Amino acid sequence: QVQFAESGGGLVQAGGSLRLSCAASGSTFSTNTIGWFRQAPGNEREWVARISSGGSTLYADSVKGRFTISRDNAKNTVYLQMNSLKPEDTAIYYCRILTGNFLGPGNWGQGTQVTVSS
Repeated sequence: QVQFAESGGGLVQAGGSLRLSCAASGSTFSTNTIGWFRQAPGNEREWVARISSGGSTLYADSVKGRFTISRDNAKNTVYLQMNSLKPEDTAIYYCRILTGNFLGPGNWGQGTQVTVSS
């Protein structure tokens, strides 16, 4: 069973930066596409960014140019560097394996809370 552990969240002022980490176990991590998602209070969970096994990346329009997703397969870890943070980025951030445009094996982890103050 794939398990995800997200970390690196915190409280930051608008314009600041954070780097999130996603560690996965129980899977052939390096061969999978990994996606970051977020859920703000009262909102549905939304996709933020994805990175393929080969390193190709895609971003939601709301974060393009501010967030950067990367991976270190040797450490079974995917990162999300978040710059120029805005209050609307406040959410719990999660990672998952993606199979095409669908969620892959595993369940949602506990996520990591990001709070951006204005």
